[in-house]
Amino acid sequence: MKISFGARGRIQGLRFSLGLLAAAGVHLPHPAAATEAGWRQYTVPASAWNPEAIAVALYYPTQAPAPTMAMGPFAVRVAVMAPADANAKGLVVLSHGTGGSELGHSSLAEALARRGYVVAALRHPGDNWQDRSLWAKPPGAYFIERPRQVSRVIDALLSDPEWKDRIAMDVRGPRIGALGHSAGGYTVIALAGGQPDLSRIVSHCERERADDPIFCGMGRTGQAQQVLPEIPALTDKRVRAVVAMAPLGVVFTAPSLASIGIPTAIYAAERDRWLVPRFHAEWIAQNVPGAEFHSVHNAWHFAFMDRPGTPVPTPDGDAAADPPGFDRAALLAHLAVEIPTFFDKALVVEK
Repeated sequence: MKISFGARGRIQGLRFSLGLLAAAGVHLPHPAAATEAGWRQYTVPASAWNPEAIAVALYYPTQAPAPTMAMGPFAVRVAVMAPADANAKGLVVLSHGTGGSELGHSSLAEALARRGYVVAALRHPGDNWQDRSLWAKPPGAYFIERPRQVSRVIDALLSDPEWKDRIAMDVRGPRIGALGHSAGGYTVIALAGGQPDLSRIVSHCERERADDPIFCGMGRTGQAQQVLPEIPALTDKRVRAVVAMAPLGVVFTAPSLASIGIPTAIYAAERDRWLVPRFHAEWIAQNVPGAEFHSVHNAWHFAFMDRPGTPVPTPDGDAAADPPGFDRAALLAHLAVEIPTFFDKALVVEK
C-alpha cells in the first residue's frame, strides 16, 4: 500500500500485493472514543534475571477526562494517574528507536488506549536519549538485549496483580501485540521469530555502504569482526501480532522471516535515508508470509514519530523535520485508526 500525505492531509491508497486492495482517496473514519487514555509511570525493577530497571510509560483505557499537556518535547493527551478501566482488549508493547524515548510515539499509544488496549511504552535501558551504553557493549549485545527487555516488561505486567487481570485472555493466552519504530521495528520482528545474523550486516555494508551510508556508518556497523557471536533465538511466543515502522531489517535471515506465522504489518518511509527501505523494510515484507506492506510516499525516517516541539539532532538531521509538502499530522491521524484496527483483527481468535 502506498500512502501519500500532502499539505492537505489527503490520503491516497493502493494496497501492495501482500495486502488487501483498498480504494484510493478514501479517508478512514475515526471511531467514537468510548474512553480516554490514562497514563502513569511504571518501573520493572532490577533483579537477578533483570539486570537493569526498565522505565515504562503505561497508557490504558480510562473514563477520566484527558487534557493536552507537555511532557518533555512532546505534547500528549492523557489523564495522569487516572483510574484504569477494569478490562482491556489486550496488551501492546511499544519499542522506540535507537536513542529514543518512551514518549516519542504517544499519539499512537493514546489511540490504542482509547480503543481499549493497555500500552507499555518502554525506555530501552542503554539505548535511549539519556543513555547510549548498550552501543559500547560487545558485538551482539545490542541485538540481544532490546527484545529481551520487551519480554521482561511483558513478564512484569502479566505477574502484576494490578494489571494482569485487566488484560484480555482467550484459549491461546493473553492477547499481546508489539509495535516498534526503527530499532524498535527490529525488536518486534525479533520477538515474532526473525533471527539476526551479524554477518549479514558486515556483508551488506561491504557491498552497499554507498547506498545505505547512515546505517553502515553507525558504531561498529559493517566493521568486520574476527569472531561474530551467534545470536540466540529471541522469539516471544506470547506476542501474537506485530507492527514494524521503518524497521532495521537487513540483519534478519530470510529463512527465519519466512517462518514467522503471526500477523505482521510493515511500514516504510519512501524517502528514508537512515534505513533505506529496499534493504530493510522491504526485505522483511518480501520474506514474511502474508505480511501487510505500506509505503508512505515522500516520508522521511521520523515520519512515524510524534513531532517534538524542539529540534532533535540525529545522524539524519532534525527528527522534527519533514520533506516539503509532507503532512506528518495527517499520517499519524491515519495510523491512529489503522494500527488499532490491525490489532483488533489480529488478536481475535476465530471460534
